[in-house]
Amino acid sequence: MVKHSKSIPGRGQRVADQIQKDLAELIAMELKDPRVGMITLTEVQLTPDYAHAKVFFTMLIDDEAAVQNTLQGLRKAAGFLRAHLGRRLHIHTLPELHFVHDISPSRGAALSKLIDEANASRAKDADEQ
Repeated sequence: MVKHSKSIPGRGQRVADQIQKDLAELIAMELKDPRVGMITLTEVQLTPDYAHAKVFFTMLIDDEAAVQNTLQGLRKAAGFLRAHLGRRLHIHTLPELHFVHDISPSRGAALSKLIDEANASRAKDADEQ
């Protein structure tokens, strides 16, 4: 008897990784929207039924206007990207793409800066004693 696909451990994560890889390639090579510049896809989260995919991205320039402009371009191109993704992936349900700006790298840099400042002031206090 054939087992159902839900019994395969990690299948959802493998599909999400493949979607991330294919979308990164499609955005870099096929997407011609000038609003979407150089972005990095950091993660793809799939719902268990594969109906929706949250695609997290980062940019080098994190100013609000550039992020909103890129987000508009990605949302406008979601249908195009989904159609091309359907030609590459062979799964029963092709997810609807939802793009989200990932702020974790900038938050991580800010936290790292705070930690460095705390360590520097701690070292300065230790030197004074």
